[in-house]
Amino acid sequence: MAEMIVAIPTFKRPAALARLLQALERLDTAERLIVVVADNDAAGHEGYDLCRSLCAGYRWPLDPVIAEQLGLAQVRNVLVARALSYPDVRLVAMIDDDEWPSPGWLDGLLRVQQQTGADVVEGSIRFEGAKTGAAGFDGVNDMRRPTGPVAMLEGAGNILIARSCLERLARPWFDPAFALTGGEDRDFFERVRASGGRFAWSDEGLAYTRVAEHRQSLSWLFARAYGVGNSEMHIFLKYRHGRTARLSEYAKIAAALIGAPLAGLLLAVRPRRAAEVWRRFFRNAGKFTALLGVRYQAYAVHHGD
Repeated sequence: MAEMIVAIPTFKRPAALARLLQALERLDTAERLIVVVADNDAAGHEGYDLCRSLCAGYRWPLDPVIAEQLGLAQVRNVLVARALSYPDVRLVAMIDDDEWPSPGWLDGLLRVQQQTGADVVEGSIRFEGAKTGAAGFDGVNDMRRPTGPVAMLEGAGNILIARSCLERLARPWFDPAFALTGGEDRDFFERVRASGGRFAWSDEGLAYTRVAEHRQSLSWLFARAYGVGNSEMHIFLKYRHGRTARLSEYAKIAAALIGAPLAGLLLAVRPRRAAEVWRRFFRNAGKFTALLGVRYQAYAVHHGD
């Protein structure tokens, strides 16, 4: 039986999924793997059908499943449940369908996990095609850190999770409340940390993604900043931080909402600086609306291949 699972959530991106599956076949590793793909498009199931068509000649055993309930948390939970159904699996690598790994990706993650004993290791992601004007914005900039232990991770797009970590957590592993908002990964990391889990980063566990043109418009970037802030605040509220922490957070939000518009106007002649100011404004606007009970469902709309 395989000792590792590569788990892939997918939704209406058959071309990107095909690119990812081809890259997995080029991995430079001696590990025994099973590739599990959970298709969150129960009606169209193009990802599922693609995997079925590749099963016979693929380098690794392919195990496609349908995740019936729509949502980021739901599809990740299906992947984890499927992975844990294999009794000999000790580690689960999760990579998103719009990414593809470098040949040394998996062994890079493994080395750091073995060296640090971390419960979850995150790998770096290089964003191809990003314009310099989008620097500083979420979702379009390289995610890289020096290899080694870290206090917290950034996202579930490129991670390696120990089975023992997953078995220690109560189900569901990813909170369905964040199904269409995003933030299910950060919430998962908060739960791992609360359970005594440890984190590490592997710069050698490198994956790539390509930034689509429409994701570099200011309207998309500001909407992304708003959504990130909104989900961050819902996570903050979920864990009921103390009075001092809450007052500090509220003060930061107020300062950004009051000061950013004026600063943005003053910096109008310097577009990049102004864009960064407005990014902070929209991120804190998302936090403020979360305090009012609003959940911004950024993933209710499909953003394309």
